Amino acid sequence: MPVNILHCHSTFSLGGKEARAVALMNAFGDAARHTIVSSVPGALDARASIAPGIDARFPDNVPSLTGRTSVARYRDIAEYMRGFDLVLTYNWGAMDAVMARRMFGKALPPLVHHEDGFNADEALRLKPERTLMRRLAFPAASAVAVPSGTLEDIALKTWKQPPARVHRIPNGIRTARYAVKPKPNAIPGLRKKAGEIVIGTVAGLRPVKNLPRLVEAALMIPGTRLVIVGEGPEKDAIAAKAREMGVFQRLVMPGFLPEPHRYIGLFDIFALSSDSEQFPIALVEAMAAGLPVATTHVGDVAVILPPEQLPLVAECDEYALAAALRQLVADKALRAQLGAANQKLAASAYDEKAMVAAYAALYDNALGNGVHFASGTL
Repeated sequence: MPVNILHCHSTFSLGGKEARAVALMNAFGDAARHTIVSSVPGALDARASIAPGIDARFPDNVPSLTGRTSVARYRDIAEYMRGFDLVLTYNWGAMDAVMARRMFGKALPPLVHHEDGFNADEALRLKPERTLMRRLAFPAASAVAVPSGTLEDIALKTWKQPPARVHRIPNGIRTARYAVKPKPNAIPGLRKKAGEIVIGTVAGLRPVKNLPRLVEAALMIPGTRLVIVGEGPEKDAIAAKAREMGVFQRLVMPGFLPEPHRYIGLFDIFALSSDSEQFPIALVEAMAAGLPVATTHVGDVAVILPPEQLPLVAECDEYALAAALRQLVADKALRAQLGAANQKLAASAYDEKAMVAAYAALYDNALGNGVHFASGTL
């Protein structure tokens, strides 16, 4: 019988954690069936990346994962959990589900919580009330999974979790797919001109990604085109920044595009402008595609990248990021050298098979009673 899994997401719009969750669903195949709930109603576009044949459901009649603190609401969430074998929760937006299990855990299925990073409201400083909530809720979890060393330190030192509960599993992707050259028309609206350098990124258009910073940094450099792939509430602010600078015609925003391996290789340079990240999957995807990278110094990016890339890890302002981008725009040989180093490291350290096997073991341990997931069948 397949394992019946409830996924409680802060949002299911495609980003790093959603891409990983979908990759695991696809890898586990018919060993599991999935019910996906989002704290943000309608934020479900990551469902387009779920492989055909995967049993994934998106019900409407579920208790809200957010709202005013209430014992009755927690009880409703706990009652809904009873129909499942395993509960997987993701980020702060699903913390009420963890607390529901803390309060009404008797006879409820095991729960594994995943923390992947923070939104703009905690990018610079963690909120004390949320830290307290996590400390209270996490004893309900069989495990707390994190992708980065930065988050592992926070879980151990700030959230005061015992080492046995915290599991660091680096994100992984199917690196071989990214080595294939994309079709030239894979990004709608992008028609590369002779001599033009395309700087690109893939991100949810949220404040924490600080994409207006990327517009300013990239498009202050002559001869560049900027492609921002993604959807989100900051779309108008990004466009407004480009119009303010008088460079809107050099900005391409095609919206959300599934399967980044089909288009990310059309960039000449990958850029990341975030105020907060932990272990960004888009960065690893760019590395696997053989792209050089310019990025702000956030999360584990300086650990993820090879040593050759470290001079292009910039402080979190548009001028430092622009300086890193200028070096890459001006030096074709440097771009080739860094792209090759990035691709080699991605293939050796960040392939999806290791990640899938680690999560399969983690979920098996939470469930007990033997092996449930076919890890490594990619």
